[in-house]
Amino acid sequence: MRIGVLASQGAFIEHIAILHQLGVEALPVRLPRELRGMDGLIIPGGESTSISKLILAYNLRSKIRNLAKNGLPIFGTCAGMILLANEIPDSDVKPLGLMKIRVRRNAFGRQVESFETELSIPVLGEKPFPGVFIRAPLIEQANGEVEILAKLADGTSVAARQEKLLASAFHPELTDDLRFHQYFLDIVAGHQ
Repeated sequence: MRIGVLASQGAFIEHIAILHQLGVEALPVRLPRELRGMDGLIIPGGESTSISKLILAYNLRSKIRNLAKNGLPIFGTCAGMILLANEIPDSDVKPLGLMKIRVRRNAFGRQVESFETELSIPVLGEKPFPGVFIRAPLIEQANGEVEILAKLADGTSVAARQEKLLASAFHPELTDDLRFHQYFLDIVAGHQ
């Protein structure tokens, strides 16, 4: 199994390290040709405006969209979730428009208001998952074909799946808990 990690900007090194811990070949992706032969793609957290501009500048947008439409599993975390969305109100970010979700950027405030909390994510088992939220977005609305995987205690949706697309508002790559990445790999392998 070969997983590409978009390496335009953001926490791509952390995702690659976790994938290596799980025994998977993980490669940085910066150019369209580097997507060839990948079984899945991760779009990491970072600065969504910068990542969006770099996706356009390096002609990755249409390639990623076409691969997704042809069934390539994609996992977006934080900024990656923003980029997967089909709607981002009041934003200059050009999303990929792959997931039928409306996402609000920086929904919890500035960097100083970042937080950690335990999340109940039933698809990962009963043990709570450590949610690391850094200038995180939230899912304001999801189409019926989107499955919400995790919510905060107040009901705010923070993780979702639509077929082979997976998104989280938090950063699983900044924890020692490998379950969310393993869940994505199970989607890639066709087990989920």
